Amino acid sequence: MIPVALLLLAATTHVVLVDEDFQIPASEWRYVELSLRQKAAIVTADLQIQSGSHELRLALMRREDLERLRQDRPHGVLAATDPGESGRLRYTVRVAGDYVLLIDNRGSPAQPAKAHLRVALDFGTAAGPAVWELSERRRIAVIAISFAVFFGIVGYSARRLLRGIQR
Repeated sequence: MIPVALLLLAATTHVVLVDEDFQIPASEWRYVELSLRQKAAIVTADLQIQSGSHELRLALMRREDLERLRQDRPHGVLAATDPGESGRLRYTVRVAGDYVLLIDNRGSPAQPAKAHLRVALDFGTAAGPAVWELSERRRIAVIAISFAVFFGIVGYSARRLLRGIQR
């Protein structure tokens, strides 16, 4: 019975990294480290404000961007929520590396905040290719070309059949 339980535990693809409360001082931020060294993963983060400021936001960024933020230099953000009482962030990280999840209270300079953060990683569904769509203009072009080729083949076949019948 124990080996089956260990096998099921090893097969799990969903890991909860953080499930705790954070104190974020007024006009400051805190962060949680995410080291994704193995393979692609879906990062899911849920933030619920318990007291204080109602203007917290979550942001997922690379570790290098956090260093730029510390130096007050321009930095990038992979995904972010709008400031509010709660937020949910879901992002597929496809490149292994060091990432951070930032809890930002700089939008409310007057109040500190207490918030509950839950961060989970799912390694099971992120391995597939990214889904993309053609623009409206290209879709119309593909449809028009397909119709032209189809009706060209039908017209050619009909002409050949009519010649064969007339002989």
